[in-house]
Amino acid sequence: MPTAVPTPVPAPTSFAVVGTGWRSEFFLRLAQAAPERLRVTAVVARTPAAAERVAARWDVRTVATVDEALADRPDFVVASVSWASMPEVTRHLVAAGVRTLAETPPAPDLAGLRRLWDDVGGSGLVQVAEQYTLMPGHAARLAVVRAGTIGQVTGVEVASTHLYHATSLVRGFLGVGFEEAVVNARTFVAPLVDPLTFDGWVPDPQPRPATTTLATLDFGDGRTGLYDFVDNQWWNPLRARRIVVRGSHGEVVDDTVTRLTPDGVVTSPVAYRRTGVDMNLEGNDVTHASFDGRVVWRNAWAGTRFSEDDLAVADLLEATGAWARDEGPGPYGLAEACQDHALGLAIEESARTGQDVRVAKEVWAS
Repeated sequence: MPTAVPTPVPAPTSFAVVGTGWRSEFFLRLAQAAPERLRVTAVVARTPAAAERVAARWDVRTVATVDEALADRPDFVVASVSWASMPEVTRHLVAAGVRTLAETPPAPDLAGLRRLWDDVGGSGLVQVAEQYTLMPGHAARLAVVRAGTIGQVTGVEVASTHLYHATSLVRGFLGVGFEEAVVNARTFVAPLVDPLTFDGWVPDPQPRPATTTLATLDFGDGRTGLYDFVDNQWWNPLRARRIVVRGSHGEVVDDTVTRLTPDGVVTSPVAYRRTGVDMNLEGNDVTHASFDGRVVWRNAWAGTRFSEDDLAVADLLEATGAWARDEGPGPYGLAEACQDHALGLAIEESARTGQDVRVAKEVWAS
């Protein structure tokens, strides 16, 4: 009887991390939870104290310089440093010929985006860590929308996250590229209780002034975005996250899809299968999302118990690894990140000045 040939186990996606701050620990935590698929080769720490803290908490090798981290030949390097340091670290990695995943945003301001693009845009070596369109709910809605379910998409309303993250969702659902846009934004202040912040639950929270920013983004040809964000909306459980995608033949409101069919107006939900509920003993996961009896998103990390944001970041890391090994397209290139941040900066400028701001075609549009 012939001996069975074992199926080769794919090597894990490997990456080094530059930086030891809060955001860098997202990547380290995912690799620790799924070592068979994600592997951190080294972490570049600026100080001995930071190196000691990261090594003890995450059991990773720490080094003092980028060049030391590159000796392990990772698939790519994650640049997870401050806004001010991001462009320089990205330039250094590109100069070394390294595939790079830069944190958002890739540069602090519009002038910095332009300079960074002039320096490294043509290299093809930079992706950016924007995960929102990969989150289960948004990924499922995108699949429904891109299947033509609601016809031609004409408008997107996002009340969820801030600036460049929100504009990535607007552009993703609208399917716009680097077209010019006119942005009009205003701010409004009202009292709001804020019981949960980045630092945790607040004892005896009281109403405080909170700013809401509303903005319209006009991409022409009837395509619009509506941005709605209130201070600390990421954390505050008293402010829900909402999304509306409008099309020529219907609309998506959160997880409800209404559209015109040959049988008339029909409403269907995007439904999620979640395990670990009631007497289900499969573990606590969201396994898939379905629409009209068809799976439109599937959890590629079942069994890890990752949060929805973690699932998106894990998918981003694997996609970046495939891109770095020339096995797939890049998940979110530098040009996309520059465009989304330019739109976010325009929202801030318009809110500050009370005037329309035009986002023209930039150097990365070509």
